[in-house]
Amino acid sequence: MVEISTSILSVKKEEAIQTFYDIETAKTDYFHIDVMDGKFVNKNTNELMLEYCDYLSNITNLPLDVHLMVEDVPNFIEEYAIYKPNIITFHYEATKNEDELKKWIQQIKEKNIRVGISIKPNTKVEEILKILPYIHVVLIMTVEPGEGGQELIPETIEKIRKLKEYIYQNDLEVDIEADGGINKENVAEIKQAGCDIIVAGTSIINSKNYSETIATLSL
Repeated sequence: MVEISTSILSVKKEEAIQTFYDIETAKTDYFHIDVMDGKFVNKNTNELMLEYCDYLSNITNLPLDVHLMVEDVPNFIEEYAIYKPNIITFHYEATKNEDELKKWIQQIKEKNIRVGISIKPNTKVEEILKILPYIHVVLIMTVEPGEGGQELIPETIEKIRKLKEYIYQNDLEVDIEADGGINKENVAEIKQAGCDIIVAGTSIINSKNYSETIATLSL
């Protein structure tokens, strides 16, 4: 089994509270918070995601899985840390150098939050191998970040397989999360490659039965 992190990016605001309740009762493992700043990616979702985090903090104890697709990582860490998420993930591509990378990792750890590093489809796994001992999660983007509803890029599955092999060979405790275009048709291949956490948004939100969809994705 894998864990399911349900992206709430496509949830309609007027239906948000009921949808969050339905997602929770359908047994998702995390609420996935897609934070975009309009700079690192074109879309800006920050205001909406803060609003949704406020809702969730009042109605659920389910853990939040915060994915920062932003340039100003330190300020966004501070902004979302107040919701006590289980994971805060930022993009490797947002860092300018190794010192900055380590500083941001430490900033998250000091708040007793698990640290995730995300890489875009064109970033090689080899670029992040040396930092694996210092983090908890690697988020492999299986689409280009910034938009929901995209089709999975098949080549990204090999990155999951390669990363899983390296983690196993080096006896590391790092989870692999995959995000983008994952659905009932392609999830088996993602799981076989070694994924631990699957992010799914539209494939759950647009389905008629959340429980059935989440069960199918996780088993």
